[in-house]
Amino acid sequence: MNIEGTRFGAIDFTEEDVVLFPEGLVGFSKLQHHVVVCPKPGSPFRWLQSLEEPGLAFLVTDPTVYVPDYDPRVDEGFIKALELDKETPRLLFTTVTIPHGHPEDMTINLAAPIVINALTRRAKQIVLEDQAYTIKHRVFQTADVSGEKQVA
Repeated sequence: MNIEGTRFGAIDFTEEDVVLFPEGLVGFSKLQHHVVVCPKPGSPFRWLQSLEEPGLAFLVTDPTVYVPDYDPRVDEGFIKALELDKETPRLLFTTVTIPHGHPEDMTINLAAPIVINALTRRAKQIVLEDQAYTIKHRVFQTADVSGEKQVA
């Protein structure tokens, strides 16, 4: 199959590549079918390309690349909905925001992770109630006025 995306041009994919979000993503409930695109091998970034809306792709990353101890707790209903058990291979992503011209201000949304069951290709985004995770987690350190680096 093929889709003509506005960001990457023609994208070839198979039915096995399609990730189904039965409930859509937060704010995009009608967009249920996506493919994960990796335009640069070795990059920590992927694009979650909508198949219903070719002009829409979400920049995502594995949050543990930037927050090694990230361990979101999800409820039993979430686990059942995705048919997950301890051995089920899965992908964990968070959306990424990189302000134009300011990559040093990149943030990741730790409060609403995306989990994909790698066997069934069913996925779900969950909004965590854990206040420890924010929607705009700064990835890079910044220097305060004294010149010392601080985690933002």
